[in-house]
Amino acid sequence: MYVSARSDYALRAMLAVAAGGGELVKAATLANNQAIPLSFLQGILVDLRRAGLLLSHRGTEGGYALARPADEITVGDVLRAVGGSLTTVRGLPAERAGYQGVASGLRDVWLAVHGAIALVVDRTTLADLLCVPRRPPVDDPLPS
Repeated sequence: MYVSARSDYALRAMLAVAAGGGELVKAATLANNQAIPLSFLQGILVDLRRAGLLLSHRGTEGGYALARPADEITVGDVLRAVGGSLTTVRGLPAERAGYQGVASGLRDVWLAVHGAIALVVDRTTLADLLCVPRRPPVDDPLPS
């Protein structure tokens, strides 16, 4: 699975809004606190609003809030809102991959990969991520 900057930024922005405790969060504040270019973030916020994940309020006191509780918004919801399909093969959704002959089994592999990814991202909510205990970074994450 390839996680684009757009997907990473969208998840970081959604987590920051969720952590705001219901307070409206301005786009400029999100951009600054998450080190996301504001012009790039604004397009992401539009996609998240169109997908029904964020509410926007205009004006000097305006900003963004979650459209649903954090425990009802999954990582998969956010990824699909800004990137479309969770997995792609040569730029197409995995379910559209087609092969012939000796390679015909590859489609099943890509669909299984897609299913495994969907299982994880569709079970993980923003609330889950906000409650995860923070672990210190590990230099070598693989056991010896």
